[in-house]
Amino acid sequence: MTMLCVKAARLLTSKPFPFAFSSHNHKLRPFFSSFKQPYSASSKSQIKMSSSTPSQIVEHIVLFKVKENTDPTKVNTMINSLNRLISLDSVLHLNAGALYRIRSSPIPFTHMLHSRYSSKENLSAYAVHPRHVSVVKESVQPICDDVMAVDWVTDDLNSGDSLVPPPGSAISLSFLKLKEGLGDEVKDEILGLIKGITGRYGGIHQISCGENFSARAKGYSIASLAVFPGLSELDSKEEFVNLEKAIFRDYLQSFIVLDYVVQPSTSTL
Repeated sequence: MTMLCVKAARLLTSKPFPFAFSSHNHKLRPFFSSFKQPYSASSKSQIKMSSSTPSQIVEHIVLFKVKENTDPTKVNTMINSLNRLISLDSVLHLNAGALYRIRSSPIPFTHMLHSRYSSKENLSAYAVHPRHVSVVKESVQPICDDVMAVDWVTDDLNSGDSLVPPPGSAISLSFLKLKEGLGDEVKDEILGLIKGITGRYGGIHQISCGENFSARAKGYSIASLAVFPGLSELDSKEEFVNLEKAIFRDYLQSFIVLDYVVQPSTSTL
């Protein structure tokens, strides 16, 4: 057993966890409280889904940093335009909106998009689709200071009867930038430990993790996404977030931890 596994075993059997995140939100909720609920097509996404879950799913996360003092109308236009991309044939699920909370990030992102695809080819088709290109050019680029994208393949979504997190679900996202010189064996072990951690917490509906393949991830190579029924369940599992950092701190150069609430559908296509 490696030192990483030994550390994980020790932390999994001890409480409380000694390394806690400072839970701050960069004033996201007050800043965006005046915005209208963005369009989301979760119901449309559910219609598109078949009764079976594909054996592999490609996760696509985009983080946006909207410029300060941006007109809220322009922000709403960006979010609504992104959410309408659910109608593209290559997309299985798509939901975009304001971040609920930043637990840790060197960049104060404000919004995110989460989408799912049945293959890398379908993600590529989405990326080059004229409607997507138009939304990025006309609604995203003019109001965003920074954008980061993280993509990974997951093949073991638990509770995978639906790929569409219901509106109101809380999503905890973690992105890890590892120290230089760590080999694939360490990455594989980290991914295995992330999957193992989740078995300890019954409130998690889905867990997804994998190695990033996007060129726009700013050096973050390991990604994980945990779906909770709601914010109360996420907040009650604070130690889940703390545990990842406690186990992996010796291997990390930087990390990002964010919380997002899946937005409800407010209109249909």
